[in-house]
Amino acid sequence: MIPIPKVALVGRPNVGKSTLFNRICGRRKAITDSRPGSTRDRNYAQTSWQGAAFELIDTGGLLLGTADPLLGPAADQAALAIAESDRVILVVDGRAGLLPDDKAIAAQLRKAGKPVLVAVNKLEAGEEALNEFSRLGFDHVVPISAEHGLGVGDLLDQALDGLPRAEVVEELPAMRIALVGRPNVGKSSMLNRLLGRNRAVVSAIPGTTRDSVDSVVERGEDRFVFVDTAGIRRVRLLKENVDHVSVVQAKHAIDRSDVAILVLDAEDGLRDMDATIAGHIQEARRGVVIAVNKWDVAHDKELKQKVFEQAVRDHLKFLAFAPIVFVSAQTGKGIGPLLAAAKRVAAACKTRITTGQLNRLLAKASKGYAPKAAKGGHSVAILFGTQVGAAPPTFVISLSHPVDLHFSYKRYLENQIREEFGFEGAPLALKVTTRKH
Repeated sequence: MIPIPKVALVGRPNVGKSTLFNRICGRRKAITDSRPGSTRDRNYAQTSWQGAAFELIDTGGLLLGTADPLLGPAADQAALAIAESDRVILVVDGRAGLLPDDKAIAAQLRKAGKPVLVAVNKLEAGEEALNEFSRLGFDHVVPISAEHGLGVGDLLDQALDGLPRAEVVEELPAMRIALVGRPNVGKSSMLNRLLGRNRAVVSAIPGTTRDSVDSVVERGEDRFVFVDTAGIRRVRLLKENVDHVSVVQAKHAIDRSDVAILVLDAEDGLRDMDATIAGHIQEARRGVVIAVNKWDVAHDKELKQKVFEQAVRDHLKFLAFAPIVFVSAQTGKGIGPLLAAAKRVAAACKTRITTGQLNRLLAKASKGYAPKAAKGGHSVAILFGTQVGAAPPTFVISLSHPVDLHFSYKRYLENQIREEFGFEGAPLALKVTTRKH
């Protein structure tokens, strides 16, 4: 099987790399913002052009000699992307003209020895800047407008010319897992541990990750797609527009996941925002696993697993059905059990039980605790129930009178269903209908 070629986008900040990445991928995957530094991680997407598959890599902007503590790791990420790529597209800004950093990046690329094309972006008005950028010394200089799509086809023709032609194949089914949590709880470190390489920028500065970055992990016959999301912060703390976008992308990552792993910080303890993020998962009705990260500090901090687990249960009462796994992204301990828990939860979300099984349980539950209406003192009986959907498991309960069940009784029924059939980590939906008279 021919390996899929990799094409990396590099360049100074704010030259339009992420806009070009989104244009080629055909969807809004990378964050685009008018200020430098919006993309810090490598951002990958498998796509195709004229029937040929390739992997596109977006990188953080390179600012040489900067004191910004986050642009050093971004430069490291860009270097890794260049090293693994088959071809590099150096994106430059046609409006700004040729700048010293463009020349310095070009010099680094020549040292790397990879084939390079220069994409002169923001040239909607013409090609007058091409001669200037030809001085960089590369054979192919292509005028484009990433925003409007002009010249992008010509760029891809040249970028893929001479590379192995890999067929576009349908990807195998994969379990989509969103890593979510407050900033700096260790989501990126956990992703890097899962991948076995530095895939996301890891920094002690909260909010390092701004993009939602999809990464594929294969373990034996299992295939996982992990989405490392930007840390979700309270709205009043979102001072930059790009951080607002990050929150939206994090919520979107939950929506498009099969299972959300809520990452907590053992060292920092529990916070109100942990419950807020857990609420986003509950609203999206996704399977959930709770990962208590940084458990390697437990001995020094004199933390006890049973005590901490109870504290989590007290803090997140509405996620009582979620498994809790204690992990250390730093040492790798607990990563295997975390993936196993995610697999169990994903399977539970798709579980179906027969109508007969459900009705035997409902009869037993009603006998032990008579149904209670939400309002009034009218007696009510459960006639029958059936499961009408999965992911999330959804049940319809038919009652003898046009009333709703008291919320406490719905919770009682949910607990009875879980006790009998499991549904570990899966949200259950109970809907009520009444017999037609």
